[in-house]
Amino acid sequence: MSKGGAVAPTISHETSWRHFVRHFVEMVAAMIVGMAVLGALIRLILLPLLGFSYSELADETELRTLVMATNMVIGMSLWMRYRGHSWISVGEMAAAMYLPFILFVPFWAGVLSGRAVVSLGHILMLPFMVVAMLHRRDEYAQDHRRAHTSTRRT
Repeated sequence: MSKGGAVAPTISHETSWRHFVRHFVEMVAAMIVGMAVLGALIRLILLPLLGFSYSELADETELRTLVMATNMVIGMSLWMRYRGHSWISVGEMAAAMYLPFILFVPFWAGVLSGRAVVSLGHILMLPFMVVAMLHRRDEYAQDHRRAHTSTRRT
């Protein structure tokens, strides 16, 4: 019991996992939006300004992969900050999204194709993100839907 006889609210195990999963789904959706919107801007505006075609970018596995991952990181980071997450949490999640591209090493060695690097790297982002979320499970298991109206953490 807290002051005045009110009972402090508790989060059930089921509710906390529901928030955790919802937060993961929201981040994936924000990543997809970031990839689509920023990817379109790059294709329609930036590449023509720089004198490149999209096919030239697509031929460069490392550059294409890192641009796509960066677009996803930007979308996810903006969403996380909107939901009130700290810069440390955003940075950890961004690292989790770039870490799978250690796959460049077998690509450079000729073991993986460029297509495999892109596909596997983006698939591996998901479990790496879950690991980052489990590292701060208490933060990700909270309801952040109203975080943008409360005081932000730095």
